[in-house]
Amino acid sequence: MEWHEVFKGVDASAVSAEVLEEEAQERRGLFGRLRRNLGKARGAVSDALKSAVYVGVDRRLYEQTEEMLIAADVGVDGTIKIVDELEQRCTAKKIETQEPFQNELADVVAELLQPDDPERQRIDVTEQPTVILMVGVNGTGKTTTIGKIAWRLKEMGKTPLMVAGDTFRAAAVEQLSQWADRVGCDIVKQAADADPAAVVFDGVAAARSRGADVVLVDTAGRLHTQVNLMRELEKVRRVIEKQLPGAPHETLLVLDATTGQNGLRQAQEFKQAVDISGVVLTKLDGTAKGGIVVAIHETLGIPIKLIGVGEQLEDLRPFEPDIFARAIFGSADGYESASDASAGDVAD
Repeated sequence: MEWHEVFKGVDASAVSAEVLEEEAQERRGLFGRLRRNLGKARGAVSDALKSAVYVGVDRRLYEQTEEMLIAADVGVDGTIKIVDELEQRCTAKKIETQEPFQNELADVVAELLQPDDPERQRIDVTEQPTVILMVGVNGTGKTTTIGKIAWRLKEMGKTPLMVAGDTFRAAAVEQLSQWADRVGCDIVKQAADADPAAVVFDGVAAARSRGADVVLVDTAGRLHTQVNLMRELEKVRRVIEKQLPGAPHETLLVLDATTGQNGLRQAQEFKQAVDISGVVLTKLDGTAKGGIVVAIHETLGIPIKLIGVGEQLEDLRPFEPDIFARAIFGSADGYESASDASAGDVAD
């Protein structure tokens, strides 16, 4: 999926030819870059399967696959579903060696991750202004994600406005201000310890008066166990909705992939507090537990809209189940095939 397709409400005809060419170049190297950046997760999969001593595809390999998926934080339910389907397919196709087995595994995971409604994968910016509320615990990368989304929106011809709703940390306001300067967009902020709801109220009002297209609201990082802070987040949401009926139009939960199953528990608590429309999963390049993607999909039914696989601007990517599954679970042979089918993606 190209970036101008991620944002529902962006007129592709208004996107410059230079930006479209940059997108095309990024996509040509996407599979190879994902495979490199997801090396820890891919290596854990390959090592686990190679360590299985088997003659052909037998029960021991399926057991090893189960253990590998559990270790990758796929979760018990997702693991059972994947292995059952995998065994049926391998039996029907008479698969007897590791590489075809591994590629079949990638196919099963890719199909499992496909959304029921592809439109839910997109970020809706059709409203004027669109309000996107960013939530999550400390250290997940919310502020950086806001900066990267704002940069993309600018490239797509939209006018973003940032709102520094994290007033508990002075560093958070400073960091967001730096991103606003880098991107070249307006920011609404107040002094540290200001009422977050008041800052957000001013931000939405400023967006309406200045004609901003998208309001990106940062919020204080909070643990899902901090009841008072979760209630404050509910208050922020109510303030936005009262000022602009129907808003926030998107509420994106930013999760750190390295936290594994704890991230899943966070998602469950945030889902209860606010109506989450999607997940941004960051730091996938730093974990061997990429299976948390499956656990989120299976347990919560919340679409993963973006993934972070590195520190560069281009390393915040739209989540594409097929490419993701093959980058982690596919064999080297499957990688070459996928590369050939993916408009010239470059091999490692």
